[in-house]
Amino acid sequence: MLRIRHETVYRYDEPVLQSVQSLRVTPRREHRQRTLSWQLAAPGRRSEQLDAHGNIAQLLTIDEPHQEIRIVVSGLVDVPDDGPLIVERGPIAPLAYLMATPLTGANAELTALAARCWSGSAATRTELEALAAAVCNAVKYRPGTTTVTDTAASALQRGEGVCQDQAHVFLAACRSSGVPARYVSGYLLSGDDGDIASHAWVDAWLERPGVWLGIDVTHQSTAGARHCRLAVGRDYLDAAPVRGVRRGGGRETLEVRVLVAAENSQQ
Repeated sequence: MLRIRHETVYRYDEPVLQSVQSLRVTPRREHRQRTLSWQLAAPGRRSEQLDAHGNIAQLLTIDEPHQEIRIVVSGLVDVPDDGPLIVERGPIAPLAYLMATPLTGANAELTALAARCWSGSAATRTELEALAAAVCNAVKYRPGTTTVTDTAASALQRGEGVCQDQAHVFLAACRSSGVPARYVSGYLLSGDDGDIASHAWVDAWLERPGVWLGIDVTHQSTAGARHCRLAVGRDYLDAAPVRGVRRGGGRETLEVRVLVAAENSQQ
């Protein structure tokens, strides 16, 4: 089990007259994880719904002037160690995740990267793992080198990026070869010492036997009991934990703290 606390704080030089935040900070309801407890603390008014991808989404609206938004989520999630296969197809057919997006469009270099890993459209697990290794070799992990608006093609050209960029490159390569793949946002337990972070990885479609395979591209491994899934989508924009717009406010600063710890007590 994973005990999670995630705090996001926006601060502004001048009062914000109105802001609207789209939140996807509640773990997905899936067979491979069970939310035992979860709390969300934030100012303003909130409404909740399932989005088109089956994610739990909240719309946060603040209508009065403010110079800070503090969003805190915390809870306990049971993620069994039952392997990386996800049997639920979700509300959208896998073929919908073949469509390129502005962030995951494939150029000749991305298409060539995929072609080196497989020849057919029905990729195998071995071929998908080989693609993850190829992406990591082509796009070295280096924080602070990209922004959330960088595309897969630009990340590949630069040769470095973060987990989001590596996921986008993997998605673009898969889709260029006819393999459905989707972006996953969530949390990763990265060690026993509490060195934890929010994270992004991918689900790739295995035509046979007809299931999703969770792949942590950054760590060149399958996703398992150390991964808590928040949201899936076509790319980062569909699955971002927090996205918003505002009126006023001047310069913005962002502070994020994430803690994920292994919980040994039985629930």
